[in-house]
Amino acid sequence: MTGRTPAPSDRTSRRRRAGVVVPHQPTRLQRLLARLVFLLIRAVALTLRRSLVDRTGCHDPLPPRAIYAVWHNRLALCLEAYRTYARPRSAARGLAALVSASRDGGFLAAVLECYGVRPVRGSSSRRGPQALLELTTWAERGYDLAITPDGPRGPRYVVQDGVISLAQVTGLPIVPASYRLSRFLRLRSWDGFIVPLPFARWEVILGKPLHVPRQVSETEREEFRRELQRRLLEITQD
Repeated sequence: MTGRTPAPSDRTSRRRRAGVVVPHQPTRLQRLLARLVFLLIRAVALTLRRSLVDRTGCHDPLPPRAIYAVWHNRLALCLEAYRTYARPRSAARGLAALVSASRDGGFLAAVLECYGVRPVRGSSSRRGPQALLELTTWAERGYDLAITPDGPRGPRYVVQDGVISLAQVTGLPIVPASYRLSRFLRLRSWDGFIVPLPFARWEVILGKPLHVPRQVSETEREEFRRELQRRLLEITQD
C-alpha cells in the first residue's frame, strides 16, 4: 500500500470498472462560455416577435406538472419558451432537464444552471437508469421535467423509449413542444441544430399532452412512442 489518495482520473476509472458512469462536470472554461451563451440567447430573445399556439386543450392552466418533450435541434430557445409560456401557467416548483453525461453535456448543464434549471446527467446509452431515478425524484419534489426524446445522438426526429419509461414511472403527462422561426441558421450537425437570428418571428407551439399508464405491454409502449413522435412532428416545421 502506498497511502496515496487516488487522483480524480484514477477514481473515475475505478468507478467505471465498477459499472458506475461518472458524468463529466463542466470545466471553468465551459462555465464561462455557458454564461456568454446564456447572455447571447437572452439578448436575441428580447428582439424576437413572439406568439404562442396552444394545442394542449388545457387552456389555462397547463397540467399542474408535466414532462416537456422538445426535439434536440430546438434546444437554443426551449428554456426561453418554458420561462415565457409554461412556467407562469404551471404549479411546478421548477424544472429539471435530462442532459448527456458526456463532455459536451457538461457545457449544456452549465447553460441550464444559468437558467436556474436542475441538470440531470444521463442518456439511453450512458447512465440511463440512474438518470431515470434522479428525474423521478425531482418529479416527486414537485418539478416539471424536460427531455429531448431524439437526443443526444439521434436519429433526428425519432423518439427513443426513455421518455415513455419516464412518463410511466412518474405518472406525468408528456407535453410535446416545438417552435418556428422566420429567420435562423441551421448547423451541419446530426440534428440540424437551429440558431435563432435577431428580430425573427418566433412561434412557440404546445401539443396535446400524452398520458402513459404505468402498466402497459411492450406493444402498447411502442404505440405510445409512435404517437408522441407523430404529435411532435405535427407541430414541427422546418
